[in-house]
Amino acid sequence: MRVSIRTASVLLCVLCLHASIAAAQTQAPPTADAQQRLVGSRGMALYTYDPDGDSGHSQCDGVCAALWPPYLAAAGAKAQGGFGLVTRSDHSMQWSYRGRPLYRYAADSAPGTALGDGVNGNWHVVRIH
Repeated sequence: MRVSIRTASVLLCVLCLHASIAAAQTQAPPTADAQQRLVGSRGMALYTYDPDGDSGHSQCDGVCAALWPPYLAAAGAKAQGGFGLVTRSDHSMQWSYRGRPLYRYAADSAPGTALGDGVNGNWHVVRIH
């Protein structure tokens, strides 16, 4: 029992730390890179999740959001162009593109990487058309 409680505590700490890092890194509206992919403020690829659809609601919370951190907007951010804002279940604001919430992928370690494209057939790098 102690091992599982300890493991759960460590996982919870990692998830909390990950959420705070995600919030600190996701302030500016998305932009397009040289390959016409949407990227966040640090040049990291942004993704959409098929189950979200274009409903303006995120279906990715908890463990999902630890691996796929939502691309959060700064307080007072305003929708502009094709970019909008989605209110998450925790009341934080997440950037969206054409009604689809935007996410980063935790395994992307540097600008230009897009390791999450096609994961489980549900995650896709956003491309500007």
